[in-house]
Formats: sequence, structure tokens, C-alpha cells
Amino acid sequence: MEDYLQGCRAALQESQPLHVVLGNEACDLDSMVSALALAFYLAKTTQAGDVFVPVLNIKRSELPLRGDSVFFLQKIHIPESLLIFRDEIDLHALHQAGQLTLILVDHHVLPRSDAALEEVVTEVLDHRPIEQKRCPPCHVSVELVGSCSTLVTERILKGAPEILDRQIAALLHGTIILDCVNMDVKIGKATLKDNKYVEKLEALFPDLPKRNDIFDSLQKAKFDVSGLTTEQMLRKDQKTIFRQGIKVAISAIYMDLEICGVLEHADSPSLKLTPVTSTLLNLQAYLQGNTQVSRKKFLPLLEEALSAYLDSMTIPSGQPETVDVSREQVNKEELDRAGTSLIPGLSQEEEEPPLPPTPMNSLVDECPLDLELPKLSAEAIFEKCSQISRSQSTTASLSKK
Repeated sequence: MEDYLQGCRAALQESQPLHVVLGNEACDLDSMVSALALAFYLAKTTQAGDVFVPVLNIKRSELPLRGDSVFFLQKIHIPESLLIFRDEIDLHALHQAGQLTLILVDHHVLPRSDAALEEVVTEVLDHRPIEQKRCPPCHVSVELVGSCSTLVTERILKGAPEILDRQIAALLHGTIILDCVNMDVKIGKATLKDNKYVEKLEALFPDLPKRNDIFDSLQKAKFDVSGLTTEQMLRKDQKTIFRQGIKVAISAIYMDLEICGVLEHADSPSLKLTPVTSTLLNLQAYLQGNTQVSRKKFLPLLEEALSAYLDSMTIPSGQPETVDVSREQVNKEELDRAGTSLIPGLSQEEEEPPLPPTPMNSLVDECPLDLELPKLSAEAIFEKCSQISRSQSTTASLSKK
């Protein structure tokens, strides 16, 4: 695989037609491995002169957000430097030059920004229900299995089993197991075909890792957020929907909410929390009965909980240092400013921003602001937090002088 990927990178430096195997925009492990393995198969089984290049449909800078992929590539000994990412190849320029054909794997609908590329899609291999029909000569192969890597495995074993080595087999094997939740019948994601090709790979390469071992290690790596910034954690596994000019992003934070107990037992002030039933095991939500407790009154509770948490991580004297925890004295007034300055119009003297009255206009039934607070973009919040951080760093530097 390394020699093949090196050849792909070299091909990008030359002006020649390319067959690009493009995974989906989520670029999870299944999409990544499907693109790599399918492109490799096509390169080995198509007439000489045709160049098939796997492209991972994210920027290179986003790879660290996919911990399971980073872990697995290292384990299988595939250097990240050999991979080709979307920001390293100009598909639209290739299309305009008449040098591009596209094979879509693990998806079959291009985003609006790539609509111009639809006319050069020659093949689709996917495992989800069809949303967009395609006309010949585009070949469409769709089957509702648990993992798209299962379909790629089937393609290889039926078309050219001799090209399958242990490295590629391990990539496909581990990906199917992760995607199908370790083939657990109670979960019900694995189909008969998924099970069939996992067993075939294990029969061909008996030294492949045990299912439990590979699943546990990939699952652990998938949810490992150590080393990620807050922004990266919000972007990790982010899902986005776009309808009629409105974009909504959904993020997940993979960390224990140990602060829950502090909130439930708080009595100074009491929040009067009532748990809200949720179908999600990792979510705890509350109704706050005491609505007089604003953020300004709530912050000292969090400050105390944070201090206690940091104290619990203090290394006993004489013990080897295994955790590097920097504890910074949190100034309550700074926290107040940080919290209140995120919403325009909220000053330190005000507990909550008052909503403007409904305009006295017979043509206006109500003011939109009577319904909810102004909308804030994620970019605005991150920028404001960055400004606060820079301001605090400057203040700390001056005080030391």
C-alpha cells in the first residue's frame, strides 16, 4: 500500500487525467478505508495508464479529530504523509481541464459546493438508501449493509483476491468490526454479509487481531479527546444539516460530567433542580426551579467544583510526576466579564439582558426579541473567547513585570 500511495502523490505533480475515489465529507474510518482499498483495487485491476487516486474528503488539519483513524493508520503502518486530502487536490480545476472522473464511495450525493462535479461521476459504491438516482453510464452499486468496507471486501475477493495482503485485510477487517459494533447481534447493525466477509478475512489471515481486542482499541481511540482544544472537540464528529439557507450543527463532547453532583446538592444558592428524563445514557438534563439564580450567582459554584477537581489531581510529594496539571487562580470578576461579554448589551451591573419592549407600531404584532435572545454564531463565540484569553495573558504578563 505504501508504494501505491507514493505513486498517487507523484501523479498529482503531473498533468494527466485522474480517476479520483472520493469518500464522504464525514471521513470516518469506514469512508477512509473504503476509499483507500477501492482505489488500490481499481489501480491493480484496470488497464495500464489509468491512475486511481484515493482522496480523503477533509482538510489535512482535520485528521487529528478522527482519533480512531489516526490510531489505526499507525497500527497498520500507513504513514499519514502519504495520504491525499481534499485541500491538496483541486478537483474543480481538474474537471475544467477535462482530466477528472469521480468514483464515490460511502456516499452518493455530492454537496452543493461540488454540484459541478456531478457530470463526471462514473461509479457509486454505497451502503445507505438511495436519495439521488443516476443515469447510465454511471454504475451504481448500493446495498444496505452495516459497513461500506464490507462491499469493498466483497469486490476485492470476487474480482482479484490475489491482491489482498495482510495490511489491507487488517484495514478492512478492523473497520467492519468497528462499524458493526463488534458484530453484536443485540445491536443488530451487522448483516449476514458483514459477518460473512469478516469470517472470510479471518480465514484468509488467521493472525488478524481478535475481534474484541481490535474493537476495544478502536473504540477507545475514537472517543479519546486528549490533546484536543475546545474548538476541536466541538468539531469532532460534528453533524451538519442545511435547509433553505439555515445551517444547524450538532456536536458531542466526550467527557464525564462530574460536575452534576455539585449542582444537585448546591444550597448556596439552591438551584432547585429537577432531573429531566432522557433516552440518552450520557446526557443529564435539569429543569432549574430557582430561576433567580443567574450565571453571575452560578459561577462561584463552578469555581469551587473546579478547584476541588484540580486538588484531587495534585501529585503527592515524593511520587513520580505522571500528570502535568497547571492550576490557575480564577478571578471571579474576570469570569463574570467573560460570561457577560458574550452577549451584546449585557453589562456587569445587569444580572440578565433586558429584552426591548415591543415597538408601538400598529403594523407589528410582536417583537421577535420577545420570543428569544439574539442568535450567536459559533465563530463569534470562539473569537470572543480568544480575545478574552489574550487579554488575560497580557494582564498576567504585565503584573509579573
